[in-house]
Amino acid sequence: MPARIVIGAQWGDEGKGKIVDLLASQADVVARYQGGANAGHTICHGDTKYILHLIPSGILHDGVICAIGNGVVVDPVALFEEIEMLAKAGVTTAGRLVISPHAHVIFPYHKQLDKAKENYLGQNQVGTTQRGIGPAYLDKIDRCGIRMIDLIDSSSLKEKLTQNLAEKNKMLKTFGADELPVESMIESFTRMGERIKPLIGDVSTLLYKMIKEDKEVLIEGAQGTLLDIDHGTYPFVTSSNSSSGGACTGLGLSPTSISHVMGVVKAYTTRVGNGPFPTEFDEQFGKRVRELGGEFGATTGRPRRCGWLDLVQLKHAMIVNGIDELAITKLDVLDTIEQLKVCTEYKLDGRKTDHGITDAKQLQRVEPIYDTMDGWMSDTTGSKNFAELPQKAQAYLKFIEDYLSDAKIKIVSIGQERERTFMM
Repeated sequence: MPARIVIGAQWGDEGKGKIVDLLASQADVVARYQGGANAGHTICHGDTKYILHLIPSGILHDGVICAIGNGVVVDPVALFEEIEMLAKAGVTTAGRLVISPHAHVIFPYHKQLDKAKENYLGQNQVGTTQRGIGPAYLDKIDRCGIRMIDLIDSSSLKEKLTQNLAEKNKMLKTFGADELPVESMIESFTRMGERIKPLIGDVSTLLYKMIKEDKEVLIEGAQGTLLDIDHGTYPFVTSSNSSSGGACTGLGLSPTSISHVMGVVKAYTTRVGNGPFPTEFDEQFGKRVRELGGEFGATTGRPRRCGWLDLVQLKHAMIVNGIDELAITKLDVLDTIEQLKVCTEYKLDGRKTDHGITDAKQLQRVEPIYDTMDGWMSDTTGSKNFAELPQKAQAYLKFIEDYLSDAKIKIVSIGQERERTFMM
């Protein structure tokens, strides 16, 4: 059975964790292919809220194997904290978590460099989570990165850490930051390597066998399409390919192994960090929607910027990812909004276009063109199916589907809890 990819179709924070958790109940394996602990997937089971940063959302389902691919940059400290958090909640990871030996490791110097560079950039900073993600990917491309296979080999780890820290400490000094001690880091991460060794396994072969055996394989992305290093609003992007193409390289998976790509979309739009945002609300209305939707980052707690649904950018995401299925989340947040707007075109330098624009300077000059419709002004959270939604809410969803034409809505979420979701 070919694999299904679940990706964010906006600027991240679309509710992918909940959707993956829902689909994982039928899965045999859930695999994560990019990003690091800068991601935050929030899942609510009854009165319990889980916030996962590295471990795939499928871990909350007994018997589901969870894989972390070579495209992920792993912070061992954050990983063990997450494992311990799950253990306290009665969720076991033993025998169920597999990490690629080719995944790169995040070290304290990556975090220090991330923070130092953002401080250095001042008003021009990207707005990273300062979790060391960018510097770790930079080392990967610069071919000086330390991978899991090195972490579990004490002699290799010592050699590479000594060499890297000699360079990184010079860089930290240039930025005016404190240098880091070599010996204590070698000692600390050698212990972590011993602890993590039982989790290391061949993720690519595992997924190949699962697909060959007709098992249900679910692939989980982090961040969103508009944060993709190639297809997002550069330079205000993440440091990896968060679009569906990243799943193949990030897991060692053939493109022919993928059957469906599900794009997760909020019923409006949010963005964390800096960068252009054409449909952003004014401050007062943005605060209202932020409070209605609980729009604060799961990883950093930062308030999210909020705006109207942008179908121009969503169409771009559909094209780039090959999205054929949609999951619409947080429809209930719009229950008390009297009048709704949906961006269907841009005007740039006097010309109209319905093509997505990712160049940050151009996007900053864009004037969004809206279609306006009345809100439904009634509670949607008790709806068990499409027919039970208010007529105007049905019309809103139909408008999205008609605009995109090639992608069909499969899931609608009307609240945080797992049961506040229905399939179309």
